[in-house]
Amino acid sequence: MHPSHPTRRRLVMGGAGALAASAMGGLARAATVDLPIVNGHRNIAVYPEKRPMIVLTSRPPQLETPWDVYNEGIITPNDAFFVRYHNAGIPTTIDGDKHRISIGGNAAGKSFSISVAELRSQFKPVELIAVNQCSGNSRGLFTPRVQGGQLTNGAMGNAKWVGVPLKDVLARAEIKDSARFVTFNGLDNGVFGAADLVKRLTIHHAMDGEVMIAYQMNGADIPFLNGFPVKLVVPGYYGTYWVKHLSEIQVIDHELDNFWTNPAYRIPDNDCACVEPGTAPKATRPIGRFDVRSFITSVTDGARLHVGQPFKVRGIAFDSGLGIREVAWSADGGQTWREATLGQELGRFSFREFTFGFTPSAAGAYDLRVRAFNRAGESQPMQALWNPAGYMRNVVESVKVTAA
Repeated sequence: MHPSHPTRRRLVMGGAGALAASAMGGLARAATVDLPIVNGHRNIAVYPEKRPMIVLTSRPPQLETPWDVYNEGIITPNDAFFVRYHNAGIPTTIDGDKHRISIGGNAAGKSFSISVAELRSQFKPVELIAVNQCSGNSRGLFTPRVQGGQLTNGAMGNAKWVGVPLKDVLARAEIKDSARFVTFNGLDNGVFGAADLVKRLTIHHAMDGEVMIAYQMNGADIPFLNGFPVKLVVPGYYGTYWVKHLSEIQVIDHELDNFWTNPAYRIPDNDCACVEPGTAPKATRPIGRFDVRSFITSVTDGARLHVGQPFKVRGIAFDSGLGIREVAWSADGGQTWREATLGQELGRFSFREFTFGFTPSAAGAYDLRVRAFNRAGESQPMQALWNPAGYMRNVVESVKVTAA
């Protein structure tokens, strides 16, 4: 399949504990593995267009990227990119060439629809490398435990997106001065009374030139489970805004009032987006931009190293788009810090690689930590912050190793 010409794509999928059929017609048996950093066991299964992934739920599909994938490079492969659906009513067949997006609303002077083929041929494409991260990434590590999918750190990925700036498409809608918000809907829908997932951006955000209707991911069509054939890309913002299988855009003159804007996806309305564990916030606001994060990827908790042998440690850092200025590292749990070496910057919304050399000088335990700083001086807390939804964890992570 040529990446510039999407075709009809059909999804075939079984339960996580049974057989999952691949997009190429093969079958892979699911396996149960013990992942000690999460609450209990997780299944590993192969879904269409995916390599073995960690399965949180099979309906709707929630697939977490295995941690070793992040050590393969700065760009997350399509077949290992995490999957997060909210509703079980996901589409199973989409004609990528003929799929249409309708544009209208009471604050649009003109209503129309456009096919994916027309989107590709009638607009100048743009390219952007950006991280997509679930709001609940790392939720399974919250203490005390919170409700929701018990994700570890694998609900994030970095990809090269190609598409059309949303503002260029909206320009054809002849937007009225009364416009306040733009709403987005996809082909997935709620079942058994669940609310249809419709999200919104302010008109100013929608028109900033960075929000994109993407039709290509890492040089190929977007995988079905990641939003084929078109996906809203909202750089620097959590994945709740990255609507999959985009099918409808409405320009409106009022606030969107639905389950997915209130009460869902809201955080405590204070500087830290946190409250005392076990308490409820007095006021909330919609979740928005990423916090600063950094992870060691080349060595995992419990690893054994050799005394006196140099070891190159590698990792990734990112923020909401201001850009990573520095990554510091520590081998003693944060008592002393040194500066890591930053790798090439692929764009301010991308993962940024860092490396540092570590040579254990004596036998014993070491507590490796990294802490990133962006260009505004924002960084990560040394102690984990808490909120009842389990959102926005960005604590300085600890990787404990032993030298012998």
